[in-house]
Amino acid sequence: MRLRDDIERTLRAWDAYETARQAAPIIDFDCAPVPDKATAAPSRLDVHSALSALSARAEDEGDPVCAEQLHAHLAYLGALLGERPPLDDYLTATQGCPAAGWPDEYVTTIGERARAALADLGISWDATTDCQLRETEGPVDPADAPELIRAAASEAESAVRALAETDAPYTLEITTADVDAYWAYWLDGTGQHVRLRLNLRNAAFTKVRIRQFALHEILGHALQSASYTATASRTDVPWPRLLSVHAPYQVLLEGIAQAMPLFVVPDDTAVTARVRLDHYLQLVRAELHQGVNTGAAVAECAEHARARVPFWTTAAIADILTDRGNDPQLRSYLWAYPAGIDWFVSLADTADTDTVGKVFRATYAQPRTPHQLTELWPAGPRIGGPGALVRLRKPPLP
Repeated sequence: MRLRDDIERTLRAWDAYETARQAAPIIDFDCAPVPDKATAAPSRLDVHSALSALSARAEDEGDPVCAEQLHAHLAYLGALLGERPPLDDYLTATQGCPAAGWPDEYVTTIGERARAALADLGISWDATTDCQLRETEGPVDPADAPELIRAAASEAESAVRALAETDAPYTLEITTADVDAYWAYWLDGTGQHVRLRLNLRNAAFTKVRIRQFALHEILGHALQSASYTATASRTDVPWPRLLSVHAPYQVLLEGIAQAMPLFVVPDDTAVTARVRLDHYLQLVRAELHQGVNTGAAVAECAEHARARVPFWTTAAIADILTDRGNDPQLRSYLWAYPAGIDWFVSLADTADTDTVGKVFRATYAQPRTPHQLTELWPAGPRIGGPGALVRLRKPPLP
């Protein structure tokens, strides 16, 4: 059996083991579904042994695509088993880019741009910013959210398909959940079937967020994953066809989804203001991600968060630090958000139309690593930041 298929068989067995014990799944989207249910692996150590053997085989066969993904899986599994490598090593192995970070001045500039976008909507920057946003954007009853999301996605779908040149079909199931987790929305699926879960404990629906959400989750993640399935069904692709959030194409998936409004509805000032704000907040989260993983005191990190974002609650700050400091999956995966949005916002703001089209077509045809994104647009910024030490701030005196 070819290496790619052996990797997929091992990942299915690992996923069955994790889900049987109600741990986080390994497979986030299955682009090559099989009819038979996988037999769970005996243990994580057995999976580690199997992946190590496959990694050695990838090196022997000169298969860099499989080798890179196996390296990511081994790094994540090692973390589940208790290893705690330095953050830069861990993110380079899993997300495919370093924890280099962004200079303080750059984060401040992005913040000024976000505040200006909010000011244009009549929203001030203070402890009430989040409440002002929800009121200005028009609150939506959660019961109405699923149909509004479908309608918003339908309205923008032709524009995204034209930009990405994809005709891949998909079916969408929307369900609700109420769980104590960082996420408000989560999309996964198999083949052309996509499941969208709304976490009612965290999700806050507004008319603007509905439009942003449809572009992010449906026309970003859902259509993109279905397009990968379509590619894999037409072509004998070399890449393992099981997507995992700890693997090095996640920067692409989260980056393009977050920045999507800038490419598709650039004149929708309310939605693009949200993107500008999200860009800044993700960079601040990246500072906290670096800080808590490089020995900074929790109290200092919390003070920095309050200085950067006056409307974050203490509970929100605590969750940011806990997720990025303790959870092996989130210590990897959550770095994809700042690394991805920074690169794709820059693409929207500075690249020419031909380059944007080339990137969309390539990234809807197959998953791409940060290195492959850089090959598509060599003039773009360094993914993961140019490199900077975190300078933790203190909030201003009252």
